[in-house]
Amino acid sequence: MRLVVGSAFLFLALLCAPIEAAPPPGQQSPHVVFVLVDDLGWSDLACWGHDYHRTPHIDKLARDGMRFTNGYSPAPICSAARASMLTGKTVARLGFEFVTKNDPGSQQLDVDTPLSTPPFTLNLPLAEQTMAERLGELGYETAFFGKWHLNQHFERKYLAWHPEFGPRQQGFDVAGEDFGDHPYAWVRKRRPADAPEGEFPADTMFEQANEFIRRRHERPFFLMVSTFYVHTPVKNRCRWLVNEYETLVPANARSRPRRLEYAAFVETLDHHIGSLLQTIDQAGLRDNTLVVFMSDNGGHPEYCSNAPLRGSKWNLYEGGIRVPLIARWPAKIKAGMVCDAPVIGYDLLPTFAELAGGSAPQLDGRSMADLFADPQARREPRPLLWHFPYYHPESTFSKAQDRIGVADFAMSKTRPHSAIREGDYKLLKFAEDQRVELYNLAADLSESRDLSQQSPEIAARLDRKLESMLTDMKARRATKRKSSN
Repeated sequence: MRLVVGSAFLFLALLCAPIEAAPPPGQQSPHVVFVLVDDLGWSDLACWGHDYHRTPHIDKLARDGMRFTNGYSPAPICSAARASMLTGKTVARLGFEFVTKNDPGSQQLDVDTPLSTPPFTLNLPLAEQTMAERLGELGYETAFFGKWHLNQHFERKYLAWHPEFGPRQQGFDVAGEDFGDHPYAWVRKRRPADAPEGEFPADTMFEQANEFIRRRHERPFFLMVSTFYVHTPVKNRCRWLVNEYETLVPANARSRPRRLEYAAFVETLDHHIGSLLQTIDQAGLRDNTLVVFMSDNGGHPEYCSNAPLRGSKWNLYEGGIRVPLIARWPAKIKAGMVCDAPVIGYDLLPTFAELAGGSAPQLDGRSMADLFADPQARREPRPLLWHFPYYHPESTFSKAQDRIGVADFAMSKTRPHSAIREGDYKLLKFAEDQRVELYNLAADLSESRDLSQQSPEIAARLDRKLESMLTDMKARRATKRKSSN
């Protein structure tokens, strides 16, 4: 039996918290719990086919609800993806395309590049309406726990919430700033004592979220649980779990110790998600609570293979933007459903607003509510858009691998580029030389066969549509450097 190590005070506080036995009489709008995980790859879960990661709680969530096989993040990087999800707008329209920094300015790489990148966006503007603000208008109680990463780091402390641009300033009534047991919390990067055999350490961030669920709620609530797992640093106090994976993984994975650590990290995430789902069930809220689970971008290439997808976090190949996405709502979503319709993170705000009985402003997203009722619902075709006008990695670009491949476990050179998907076709356009690549994702999930020369009409049509959308959205572009002569 696996136990959780935690303080007696926290245990008693949770035990004594009032339990809501059922939704208030006549309530139609569901509670909404949005679980956003960090850097989890599309193929990292057992229910997505991973051959040795153990993720029983998330797998059960998928069995009890609907799994979206074509779920996408709006961006291949943290801050940009989160800003887009919260506002229902593409990163191109928002002008928030990279991670937030301490100071304004533009990229300084370790090598000269032909393009200059846009200045950094430091804070999500308060003028933008978030999903919390919209749901608050519709009578929801709102709460946020975990990783924000949408403001410049307050007092230069990494990930610290800024008092002028944090969750409380963006519509969340309750907010808890807490790293939990993620290594971000470990003082001077020293790992605390290892957990006893078979036990997971308590995570105070998840405990805060669980305590919020246990409260008596007179109104429907929107809870966003933004986990720090499985973002680096990938370190684990559950050495017993790492040791177990030494006997579970194939030989090629054992040759990469990071993959053992990462596997244990993924299972630790699964354990904490399990505690959250158990709390919802024990509080009597299961039937009328919509749980949405997704990752903010693709997996880190030094830990996660992302196979069969090409690429990783930081680029717009499928490995950087296609993510696991699950929705469970027993009152409305039949168990065991699979939906192949392409959906994206900026669809969430209009979805939540519709289910709350309201409407969203005219946004880039489209409600997914019709798919909850029928995963094969007929829909008008629409393009999905991504825009990344930056280089990566910043400090070691010259040392990064040139080619972006599949499961190569290497940091690659990402250059300014944009992408559009319409139907089965996806086009990538690279800003340095205006080169395009075209892929049929239905036939070539790994994006290994560029069809731009074979199907020039399709490539030209998607190129025109991409350019038109970026122009209409006033997208910021990487531009040619001015000559010093």
